Amino acid sequence: MKANRINLLRWIAIFLIVSSLVLLVIQLTRFSRMRAGFSPGTSIAEIAVGGLDQQQAAERITQAYNIPIELIYNDQYMQVKPSQLGFELNTTAMIAAADQQRVTLPFWSSFWDYLWNRPLNASDTTLQASIDENRIRNFLMDEIASRYDQVPASSIPIPGTINFQVGSPGLVLDIEKSLPIIKRALQSASERSASLIIEEVPPPRPSLDNLEVLLKQIIDRSNFDGLTEMFILDLEKREEINFAYERGVNYDPGIAFTAASTIKIPIMTSVFRRLGEPTPQAAADLIKQMVDRSENPPADSLMEIYLDPNIGPIFITQDMQDIGLQNTFLGGHFYYGAPLLQRFSTQANQRFDYTTDPDVYNQTTTADMGMLLDDIYQCAQTGGGTFSAVFGDDITQSECQLMVTYLTQNKIAALLQAGLPDGTNFAHKHGWTAEDGIIHTNLDAGIVFSPNGSYIVVVFMYQPTQLIYDVANLLFAQISTATYNYFNIS
Repeated sequence: MKANRINLLRWIAIFLIVSSLVLLVIQLTRFSRMRAGFSPGTSIAEIAVGGLDQQQAAERITQAYNIPIELIYNDQYMQVKPSQLGFELNTTAMIAAADQQRVTLPFWSSFWDYLWNRPLNASDTTLQASIDENRIRNFLMDEIASRYDQVPASSIPIPGTINFQVGSPGLVLDIEKSLPIIKRALQSASERSASLIIEEVPPPRPSLDNLEVLLKQIIDRSNFDGLTEMFILDLEKREEINFAYERGVNYDPGIAFTAASTIKIPIMTSVFRRLGEPTPQAAADLIKQMVDRSENPPADSLMEIYLDPNIGPIFITQDMQDIGLQNTFLGGHFYYGAPLLQRFSTQANQRFDYTTDPDVYNQTTTADMGMLLDDIYQCAQTGGGTFSAVFGDDITQSECQLMVTYLTQNKIAALLQAGLPDGTNFAHKHGWTAEDGIIHTNLDAGIVFSPNGSYIVVVFMYQPTQLIYDVANLLFAQISTATYNYFNIS
């Protein structure tokens, strides 16, 4: 009886061992088959490939990343194939990398984890793909921007007024800022949508040609029947207009005018060239009286003390010629009976088509005066420009800033300044000529520092019989307001 029990136990033990071996073989077979593919939990480029062989995994990855991405332009939705954007998967490299990770896992430790239903070490292989950014740029430009961008409408002059009608803003695709957003969508298996970056573009100012048309309309509507010559320079865009106009007739600009007190800007420039720093108080007082109060004796004193007792005006003329202002000169002092030191012939005063009967003592043109103000502005802003190139260190940036300050202190509440909003920084010098108490020429030239851009404006007016000051003054103000409105359309 005891022997039978032992035999039974032996057979049971043998059965259990055999059964265990059979189960072990079955599990080893299953594990080997599973190990021939990718382990459960394995992912490649965010795509689960556990249990798949290499071909199946490659097909699944390709299918996932070939799904079109969605591009959003405001309320417009577009489905775009990745291949159109230069996206190419490197499935071979990713499969090889994932397979390398699979092969390097220890067989028996992995089998032991599998046998005891423990989670296997999951692995993820990062995306390997190439993206042609130029293909994306070209697609965005040709297929989206050209179709959906909205061009801003320019502001336009309002006929019969000194104002402009504000244009409408536009919408423009920012291609460079949209690039990384599109690349993220192409490289993601789950987030396949990209909201493009759209910039609102303010309406552009009309061209300076439009401003010229408006200014001529203003002149036509005015009661002024003389010559108006203007020079306007946009100090940011470096664009300019220069025209001469009288009762519907256009003349070539560059007509010689009596410079009158605007010649004090060249005088101030030449004096500062020869002053050291800091500016002597005596010189500063004289410059202030010359510019702010527009007094002539201080101008003569500055030339006699700091240039030459006898031929100071010739020094000024030479300085202006050195910086390219060939139509600007000062031939003598201001005091009554001052001798004419030299008679100057210029391209401007040798014209036969129009003459303003300019004074042989001092002359200039709108363009010359505008360019001199531009030289002062550039020097004050950066220390460079024409002054630096021609005069070297003789005129410093701080001295140019002082010149601007002196011109800003010239407050007359008339002419161009009358057309500017209160508080506008306007660095200018004005002047006029009169014979026997009759005004023939009125001039104003300056730099306007406005919120949306600084500019130079020079306006010279001439009437051979009599320039009616009130009529001219109103026209100066209207021209100034229209120009300011042009640069500050809102």
